[in-house]
Amino acid sequence: FITVIGSNGAGKSTLLNLIAGTYQPSRGRIFINDRDVTRDPEYKRAKYIGRIFQNPLLGTASNMALEDNLTIASRKGFKGLKISLNRARREYFKEQLKPLQMDLDKRMKDNVGLLSGGQRQALTLLIMALSKPTLILLDEHTAALDPKNAQIILDLTTRFVEEYQLTTMMVTHNMSHAIKYGNRLLMLDQGEIIFDVEGEEKKGLTVERLVEKFHTIRHQSFENDEVLLSDDE
Repeated sequence: FITVIGSNGAGKSTLLNLIAGTYQPSRGRIFINDRDVTRDPEYKRAKYIGRIFQNPLLGTASNMALEDNLTIASRKGFKGLKISLNRARREYFKEQLKPLQMDLDKRMKDNVGLLSGGQRQALTLLIMALSKPTLILLDEHTAALDPKNAQIILDLTTRFVEEYQLTTMMVTHNMSHAIKYGNRLLMLDQGEIIFDVEGEEKKGLTVERLVEKFHTIRHQSFENDEVLLSDDE
């Protein structure tokens, strides 16, 4: 469970877009589970990559019922199978929705467009988890929510990651969240990984130490650039 931080323009969302296949890299290769996926289009990677965006409206179909959204998600990656919704499947979906504690199990027939932003993002998380992707990409998926709903979504994220054993990359601007969640942290700056920490060292971080680390590394990088420029001259 990797958290990814960096200032605006550091390359966080670009990194996720490259992994998801939205962009093609100008150089280098992308491997997922030891398979080169560099030239695979985005729609092919979507079969095994789950992605949640900052905007809660992007993860679900607004004009479809909640139960229909779940039905389609449960068939993600399968071909030639008839999508059907019977009593047993409805009960299964209700049981999956109850732990969200948002009473969504009582709104199975409602169009998703009637749900709040927090409810839709929670539903998107559940849909993602039920599809059991190889990798999930979370692109500031709590940034558009109020603090209460953001915390609910972060708690659900942790639960699903642990319960379904999901490999996860979570981009965030919140350094406290980057430290608290996950077992590895990457700091990006100008498209480069400038700090990579995990395990006990990550647990021992504070926001102050992380900020200090960022400024120290950038200062060292600036000094190295000056030396290279001097050598060129």
